[in-house]
Amino acid sequence: MKSFSVKTKGWTDIIDVTDDVQNFVDESGKKTGVVSLFAVGSTVALTTIENDPNLYEDLKEVLEKLTPYKKDWKHHKTWGDDNGAAHLRASLFGPSLTVPFEDGSLKLGTWQKIVLIDFDTRARTRDVIVSIL
Repeated sequence: MKSFSVKTKGWTDIIDVTDDVQNFVDESGKKTGVVSLFAVGSTVALTTIENDPNLYEDLKEVLEKLTPYKKDWKHHKTWGDDNGAAHLRASLFGPSLTVPFEDGSLKLGTWQKIVLIDFDTRARTRDVIVSIL
């Protein structure tokens, strides 16, 4: 088990971490298996998506319609903060991802990338725990 950190800007910041994950596979020396990823925090998520800035903007637009940042979410009353949408968005995606690898390479589609999405309302440093099975 290892981990890596990612500096983010928040506000649905989408960061490609595919190379970081592939590096862990390379370092492991394993040829076949599964990489299990877990993003630490309740306002961050992991998923896969095509590495296309326009698609990133489309995703942000959809999320803003579903869970707008400016809505007065009930969560704001709990802690007096402003990140209710961030918690909801992260819950929709989830904090973990499992990706198989074979011949030492992640089994991703041609354009598929592993991304970390930070939904919080401020810049953060996010930790991702990586386990290779």
